Amino acid sequence: MNRNLKRFLILVLQSSLFWIIAFVVFSLLRYYGIGEEDGLPIEEEFEIPITEWLDLAIILGLTVGVLYALVETFFEKFITRNISIGLSVLLKTVVYLIVLISSITMISVLAENKMDINLDNDLGWWRTDKTFWVICLFFVISSLAFSFIKIANEKFGKGVFLKMLLGTYRKPQEEKHIFMFLDLRSSTTIAEELGHLKYSGFIQDCFFDLNTLLEKYSAQVYQYVGDEAVLNWPYRQGTKDTRCIDLYFAFKKKLEQRREYYLEKYNWQPEFKAGLHGGLLTIAEVGTIKKELAFHGDVINTTARIQSECNKYNEHLLISENLLNDIGHVYKYDVNSIGNINLKGKEERLIIHAIQTSY
Repeated sequence: MNRNLKRFLILVLQSSLFWIIAFVVFSLLRYYGIGEEDGLPIEEEFEIPITEWLDLAIILGLTVGVLYALVETFFEKFITRNISIGLSVLLKTVVYLIVLISSITMISVLAENKMDINLDNDLGWWRTDKTFWVICLFFVISSLAFSFIKIANEKFGKGVFLKMLLGTYRKPQEEKHIFMFLDLRSSTTIAEELGHLKYSGFIQDCFFDLNTLLEKYSAQVYQYVGDEAVLNWPYRQGTKDTRCIDLYFAFKKKLEQRREYYLEKYNWQPEFKAGLHGGLLTIAEVGTIKKELAFHGDVINTTARIQSECNKYNEHLLISENLLNDIGHVYKYDVNSIGNINLKGKEERLIIHAIQTSY
């Protein structure tokens, strides 16, 4: 299945589930709440079984969920990157208002047929309908909650946000992870030629291309530092099916496929060098303002040192022998031993290997 289609279907599933739950909760609150629906006396409302309302809530939730996913995907792919956040929010608000009016009108027609009741759904009915504006307010609050969860997952990585909510990393925890330090070659020369403004756009485009590949290879971004990206995997995920190695060459291929774009816009073809290493380290929540997860341990420093050896040996990807042995089958790549070397700032020597594509 196409990766973009798979990503969209996952968003549809998540969005539909969220909005079904949200509108079921809303229906329960309205059904058992105090008040009177416009055009529907409270006595008549309670004569209709709650299951009837829940059926309509599920249909509404599913409809809004699918449309919500379509709008979010469309804006993310074609609009958000080209306009300001404020204008994007304004446009989305207009679109979502249209979605709500259309969806609730459809549901009210279904309700009339299903429950044999009379509801106001004539043209322009929503302007003076108090229930509609209550639903709009509920939709805004729910959208903020959904967006918050989505942004938090993107910020901390898949599954990490839930662990933070549960307080997993309040106390430092030992875990085994793989790290990749990915650094732009000839960055000083490129920055001097492009100037800081255009250079920032160059880095932005490179990391945007990188981000399109992260989900496929189960990678998470630990941090961006200037023209360097630091990626990580839980150890088992990263070693499975050579994912941590595959990501580098997928990124390299992506940049080559976009060669014409980079040459036309920046007159430079980006190339990145990378170091890979893994092992046991400590993870903990740090800070109260701009809280984040911090990784502490020799693994990170060693990975950075491995990546710094790329220029010395004129290699693109270097990996520690321990990690290479744990990955196991790397038959689709050419592996060349660099040797038992003394990394800068390290007392113990480390055996590292260079990895290249075999085609």
